[in-house]
Amino acid sequence: MGHREQLMAGAKRCLEERGFARTTSRDIAAAANAPLGTINYHYGSKERLLNAALLETLDEWSEKVRSGSAEPAAGSGAGARVESMWARVVESETTDRPLLVASAEALAQAERSAEVRQQLAEAFERARTTLAADLHGIEGAEDGEVARAVGSVHMALIAGLTQQWLVDPERAPLAREVATGLRRIAQALESDS
Repeated sequence: MGHREQLMAGAKRCLEERGFARTTSRDIAAAANAPLGTINYHYGSKERLLNAALLETLDEWSEKVRSGSAEPAAGSGAGARVESMWARVVESETTDRPLLVASAEALAQAERSAEVRQQLAEAFERARTTLAADLHGIEGAEDGEVARAVGSVHMALIAGLTQQWLVDPERAPLAREVATGLRRIAQALESDS
């Protein structure tokens, strides 16, 4: 493994152990067993490396919660797929807590860094269409506006659920409660039509 890959692995480890805001260049170099100067050589800055590590880790997390081993039976409807995904999101709130804390720290950094903001915005946009396709079979090419809207609702729910679990895990909603709430909201919206 070359220095670039070592740095990425070291940055991921630091995000988990120290968080986004508390990780220094020296921390990453030590975790990667690489010379300090290789960070700037390969990534341009510590911030760019941390951003890349966080985005790669969030992509891995997203894949895990979207397509985990607890898939509903073949032929299940959208409700079963959505509830299964929410169960994986809720489970990850405890198993992946350090990553979720680091991502919350990165969101705060986005206010002061156009580069971080742009990278996160692009990741969010990719996630919207992926969620709509995976959970509801809505492809962006077929109905881009609907896919974006449906994916945006899931993104908002993921962000809100994560905040609730980080602040108050004892009273944060479970997957079944999220699904029940979504069903009730959908019924109310449908009756207003």
